[in-house]
Amino acid sequence: MCFNPRVSGKGKRLYGSILCVSRQKQELLVSRGPKPPRIIVWRNVISMSLLHAGAVYGLFVIPSASRLTLLWTALCFFISALGVTAGAHRLWSHRSYKATLPLRIFLGVANSMAFQNDIFEWARDHRVHHKYSETDADPHNAVRGFFFAHIGWLLVRKHPDVIEKGRKLELTDLLADKVVMFQRKYYKLSVLLMCFFVPSFVPWYLWGESLWVAYFVPTLLRYTLVLNAAWLVNSAAHMWGNRPYDTNINPRENKFVTFSAIGEGFHNYHHTFPYDYAASEFGSKLNFTTCFIDFMCFLGLAKDRKRVSHEMVQARVQRTGDGSHRSG
Repeated sequence: MCFNPRVSGKGKRLYGSILCVSRQKQELLVSRGPKPPRIIVWRNVISMSLLHAGAVYGLFVIPSASRLTLLWTALCFFISALGVTAGAHRLWSHRSYKATLPLRIFLGVANSMAFQNDIFEWARDHRVHHKYSETDADPHNAVRGFFFAHIGWLLVRKHPDVIEKGRKLELTDLLADKVVMFQRKYYKLSVLLMCFFVPSFVPWYLWGESLWVAYFVPTLLRYTLVLNAAWLVNSAAHMWGNRPYDTNINPRENKFVTFSAIGEGFHNYHHTFPYDYAASEFGSKLNFTTCFIDFMCFLGLAKDRKRVSHEMVQARVQRTGDGSHRSG
C-alpha cells in the first residue's frame, strides 16, 4: 500500500493517493530520462545473418529433398513450435493449464529444438513483457518499431529496465520445476542435439537423404521459420489488426500470425485475458496449440485448463472493445 501511517481516515486515503501518483510520476520521469546507449551484439548480428542466408539457400534446396524429408521438416516445425507455444508460453509463462511429467519432458525437449532461449529465461522475459508491455522494460517493445520488435531486440544488449524488472518478478514456480532447471543446466547440449543434430541425422540415417539437404531444409530452414513465426507475435501482432477486446492496449488480432504461429495471433484477446489456456475466445478454431493441449487432456497428460467465461468476455467487449468483435 502507498500511504503515510501518521495520517488517518480521509487524510490517509487522500495522502496515500497523492503519494502513489507522485511515485508513478517519478517512475515515468525516470523512464523518460536519457536513453542508455544502444550496444550492438555483433556476434548475434553475424549469427542471425548467416542463419537467414542459410535459410534462403535452403529454399532453393527444397526441390532436391525427398517427400519424407519434407514431411519430417513439417513435423520438426510443429514439434519445435509447440515447445514455445504450448510449453514456454502457455504452460510455463502463464500457468494456464497443468501438465504431467511426461508431457513437461516432451515440451522441454521440443523447446530445445526451437532454440529460443531456455524455458526459464523465455518465461521470465515473457512475464516482464506482459507486465510492462510497450515500455522500456518490455524486452521487445513494439513502440520502438517493427524491426526492433521482430528481431532487433536480439541484436542489442537488453535495456537496463528489462533486467531490473525481471529481477523483481516472482519466479519460484519456475525454480521449483525440475524439467525447467534441468533444461537450463544442459541447455547448450540439448540445443546442439535437438535443434541441429536430430533434424539432420534422422533423414540421412533412416531414408538416405543427403546430409547437405538434411542440414539446410529440416534444420536451418525449419529453425528460421519457427523463429520468425514466433517473432511475428511480438511485431506484427502488436501493430496490425483489430482490437475487439481492449482498445487501450497495442496487441491486435492478426489472422496471418494466428496461422504462422499455430494459434498465437489472437493477441488482443491474449493480452486482455493472459491466463486463458486457449489464448483465444474461440477455443481450438484456427488454433493448433489449443488442439494439442485438448488432446493431451484427453490422454490424461494435462488438466486444469483455465478459461474465461463467455459473460466476462462479452462484458469486456462492450466496455473496452473497438466494435469489431464477432461471435465466431
